[in-house]
Amino acid sequence: MEFQSIIHQAIDDHMALVSQSLSFSKEIETISLKIIETLENNGGIFWYGNGGSAADAQHMAAELVSRFKLERQAFKSQALTTDTSIITAIGNDYHFDDIFKRQVEAQVTSKDLCIGLSTSGNSKNVLKGHQAAKAVGATTVSLLGCDGGMIKSVSDYSIVVPSKDTPRVQEVHTLIAHIMCDIVERVMAGNLVQVKDGAFA
Repeated sequence: MEFQSIIHQAIDDHMALVSQSLSFSKEIETISLKIIETLENNGGIFWYGNGGSAADAQHMAAELVSRFKLERQAFKSQALTTDTSIITAIGNDYHFDDIFKRQVEAQVTSKDLCIGLSTSGNSKNVLKGHQAAKAVGATTVSLLGCDGGMIKSVSDYSIVVPSKDTPRVQEVHTLIAHIMCDIVERVMAGNLVQVKDGAFA
C-alpha cells in the first residue's frame, strides 16, 4: 500500500478545503456576534451532533465554559451529547431521532442559541433539535457539509462546507468553531471592541 500517497492526498484535500474557509468569513463573524449577543443577554449556547460531530460539540462547549486562550469569566455553554442516562432513556422510551429534541424542550428558552453539527446536513436528531429550538424562539446555527441538506432550512444561520468527505468536513468545522470561540472570548474579555456595523477593532 502506498502510505505516502494516502498521507499526501489527505493533507492536500484538507488544505484545499481549508482554503475555501475564507469564503465563510462574513458568516463566521455574523455567528460570532450572535453568540456574543446571546451571552450578553444571559442566554446559553447549546451544541449537538453525532459521532465525530458529537465530540466536536463537547469540545466547543468546553472551550467556552473553561477557556480558549484568555483568562476570563466562564460562559454558559453545554453539549447535549454527554449525558448517557438521558440519551439512552430518550432513545429507549421514544426514538434516537428525539435525543436532542427532548433535551432542547427541557432546557432551551428564547434567550438561547443552539448550534447543530452535521456533515451530511440530514441528521434527523439534529434537525428535530433545531425544530424544537425554533418552536421556543431560540436562535439556530448550523455547521454542515454536502449541500446543507434538510437542516439548512431550519437554520437561522448556517455555514455549509461543500464536501461529502466526512473527516475533511469535520476538520473545517473545528477550524470555524475555534475561530468563533476566539472572537467571542476576545470580545467578552474586552480584548476586541465591537464598533460600527458589527466590525471589530
